[in-house]
Amino acid sequence: MRRGQQGFTLMEVMVALAVVAIALTAVYRMHTQTLFMEQLGRFDLQATLLARQKLADIDAGDLNELEGDNGTFGDLYPGFTWRVETDTIETDDLREDGPGLKRITLTVARGEATFSLTTFRLLYDE
Repeated sequence: MRRGQQGFTLMEVMVALAVVAIALTAVYRMHTQTLFMEQLGRFDLQATLLARQKLADIDAGDLNELEGDNGTFGDLYPGFTWRVETDTIETDDLREDGPGLKRITLTVARGEATFSLTTFRLLYDE
């Protein structure tokens, strides 16, 4: 090379392009992961709120009559479904003449994603 030449050699350009390609690959991966996490976070938020709404509906009804059931959340939340499973719990910790105990498992799903909530309610004879 002559002393007065300006510019980059082919090797310098290739190294610079390799560094940029590695950096852009890392940025692309991070962006893809961010989109996935945002979608998962959105589902978790909506499923939690829908589960709270359904649990409030369950609490407003007669817990003694509650059995397993399933359904959808209507046109406002397309694709979201819910399922309720119940069990009566027998335990020695409660008095014989006291209230019963019911386990309620509520599952909210959309496609493959699911959110489950298990709670216990005391059952009083009316």
